[in-house]
Amino acid sequence: MAHTLARATATLGLTHPSNIDSPKISFAAKEVDVTEWKGDILAVGVTEKDLAKDGKSGFENPILKKIDSKLGGLLAEASSEEDFSGKAGQSTVLRITGLGSKRIGLIGLGQSASNTAAFKTFGEAVAAAAKSAQASNVAVVLASSEGLSKETKLSTAYAIATGTALGIFEDNRYKSESKKSALSSVDIIGLGTGPELEKKLKYAGDVSSGVIFGRELVNSPANVLTPGVLAEEASKIASEYSDVFTAKILDAEQCKELKMGSYLGVAAASENPPHFIHLCYKPPSGNVNVKLALVGKGLTFDSGGYNIKTGPGCSIELMKFDMGGSAAVLGAAKALGQIKPLGVEVHFVVAACENMISGKGMRPGDIVTASNGKTIEVNNTDAEGRLTLADALVYACNQGVEKIVDLATLTGACVVALGPSIAGIFTPSDELAKEVVEASEVSGEKLWRMPLEDSYWESMKSGVADMVNTGGRQGGAITAALFLRQFVDEKVQWMHIDLAGPVWNEKKRAATGFGVATLVEWVLKNASQK
Repeated sequence: MAHTLARATATLGLTHPSNIDSPKISFAAKEVDVTEWKGDILAVGVTEKDLAKDGKSGFENPILKKIDSKLGGLLAEASSEEDFSGKAGQSTVLRITGLGSKRIGLIGLGQSASNTAAFKTFGEAVAAAAKSAQASNVAVVLASSEGLSKETKLSTAYAIATGTALGIFEDNRYKSESKKSALSSVDIIGLGTGPELEKKLKYAGDVSSGVIFGRELVNSPANVLTPGVLAEEASKIASEYSDVFTAKILDAEQCKELKMGSYLGVAAASENPPHFIHLCYKPPSGNVNVKLALVGKGLTFDSGGYNIKTGPGCSIELMKFDMGGSAAVLGAAKALGQIKPLGVEVHFVVAACENMISGKGMRPGDIVTASNGKTIEVNNTDAEGRLTLADALVYACNQGVEKIVDLATLTGACVVALGPSIAGIFTPSDELAKEVVEASEVSGEKLWRMPLEDSYWESMKSGVADMVNTGGRQGGAITAALFLRQFVDEKVQWMHIDLAGPVWNEKKRAATGFGVATLVEWVLKNASQK
């Protein structure tokens, strides 16, 4: 699906993203003889156990044995010569004759593969093999799929499809030259057929389109993706899915009327004005049984303000990703616009702005007043995300929602605690924690529940205001979550997700789209039907 960011009239650096179509891949579930399937690559997922050999150095696994009988033992020979043992991350692709397929690929699944994350990684490896061979048609089969339950087959097909779709995607919009993917179809063999599986594969496509949109937003530089452009992107979602979405974009004056002093204090220094984004999803038919809110931090650039980011490891050059929470929220909105779940109303809220430096900007020591009347002494202008979220959370509560999940690239402390792949979750509600963790197990995204230690609030007390905006270095992710809790109605179930680590893939130097798939799954768990 083509997606072009809204164009500013005079972008700094004269940079505009190219209009590149995202790869359109057709996924289908089939039950055919793998030796007769015709196409470019037959990709076989194998565990270490699947590669066990018999006394004659042939495979014991029935599928591998059947394939290799057509190849005269070439596969067993090659796997031995290339020291392919089926470990996760290993792969070997051979050009062959004797099968309907031009190539066969063995892709390692490790000792066993039993969760979404493992099969998503398998799908990514399939995509890498397809890219390398410039393949247009690929078939995917597991060497051992017998004994899998119907539900496991559905979740496995979903994971493989999303892994392949996301693995084939490359964001080349800002490159002068780009190579287009040739992959157009993927047949998933051996996991069943029928309408339920086809529906699951469509769902995988819808979620993947939301993740890709989220990645594109985070990858876009701050000279292109300003708060105004982010608001335009949100409005486009409402226009594209106008049967279920409405959009409201508030300017600075309207935010002032709502007494959003905390958010406006952060936005004050920038030449690019703030835009407060509110999308509302209502089902196409039927009653609404539950109202939810997804709130995303939307700092399109964070200089740190007067507490400017300096020194090694400050990552100021990556601070375009400080709107990763809003990208997850808007990516989820895009996916849900296609899925159209019943029985659930969802509010998507983003207080978009930049944290810059100027004579009119917020200073350390200033006191700002949030829209719920609470006062905050700003002892660090680089703890700005929580100041914007404060007013966004108050606004979300005022929509009459029962549950809120906020997402933010909030603290380096959470990255130190959990590393680059795991997001920290904070909530006083065991029920909400269970819901979101179960959703993440389906999506394959890694979450870890962190404590909300009330005694740590002592470090957040001010001598002149209701609170300061940051405590000491110890427990920084926890005190940040405790700060946010001050702006949530006690009757509302609330969770904070700190995704400062997994928002970005340092190896690929690109965004991950983290959070989108879990949010979509969580909304569907609250909906009447999936």
